[in-house]
Amino acid sequence: MSFNKKDFISINDLTASDIHHFIEIAKEFKKVSLKGIKKVPTLRGKTAINLFYEPSTRTRLSFEIAQKRLSADSLNIAVSQSSVIKGESLRDTILNLESMNPDVFVIRHGESGAAYFVSEVTKASVINAGDGTNEHPTQCLLDIMTVMEKKGDIKSLKVSVIGDICHSRVARSDIYGFAKLGAEICLYGPHSLLPKLIELKNVRIAESMEEALRHADVVIMLRIQKERASYYFIPSIEEYRNFFQLTPSLLSLSAKDVMILHPGPVNRDVEIAGSIIDDNKTHIFKQVENGVAIRMACLYILLSRQKN
Repeated sequence: MSFNKKDFISINDLTASDIHHFIEIAKEFKKVSLKGIKKVPTLRGKTAINLFYEPSTRTRLSFEIAQKRLSADSLNIAVSQSSVIKGESLRDTILNLESMNPDVFVIRHGESGAAYFVSEVTKASVINAGDGTNEHPTQCLLDIMTVMEKKGDIKSLKVSVIGDICHSRVARSDIYGFAKLGAEICLYGPHSLLPKLIELKNVRIAESMEEALRHADVVIMLRIQKERASYYFIPSIEEYRNFFQLTPSLLSLSAKDVMILHPGPVNRDVEIAGSIIDDNKTHIFKQVENGVAIRMACLYILLSRQKN
């Protein structure tokens, strides 16, 4: 295991070997969640501060649960009730909190690059829980773990990412992460919501939903992100639904054992037909379950390298 960095900001911080190691550790921690007493003393005495400048349900709660199951002390900062609303800068907020000697900051922020900025300010470890339209590396790891549990090797799988790719930090991390493991990545969405530059040789843009879904082994559906002004890039939600929704008939073009993922929250009958979700054809809840294990692994790997 070569990972010895202080922080986890980008999926590109990890080699392919590192990704496999993180997931193997997560598999062991997943067993903890299945026990009667869902707790181990692994990080007893460590303090984690969760600093979320954006709303979150799954990511924030899974980090908090992960910290508690590792016996770390977990503090959640409600930004709307903090000195931030009085005009305190991100830098000053971090420096003040660092004075309390935390071991790790878990940060979600609306500006791309915020997590990296925080890592440069503090001596504590920093985990990126999503920064602007940049990255969401722990989501990528849990997506990879979910696929590996069913498919085994990622290499040569066709992974189709469909929707608002331009504004999606999950898409960016997933593209780099799955490509790093040898998958063939196919992108599709409104032309106004596709990335302008793809520099990876195993990534291509499809010309239609049919092309994107044909023989796909994994389909990652993304939501229209109204908080990032995505609505201004499409004529209407109705037209988006007509051309970019995953329906049962389109899904039939994919591989027989196709896996459907979604980072959540899902806009039912917009990006995915509700019947597909109701028929348990997605792996959304498995992703959420694996999110706790992955975040336990990330906390453990980062904090176990710290000197006591």
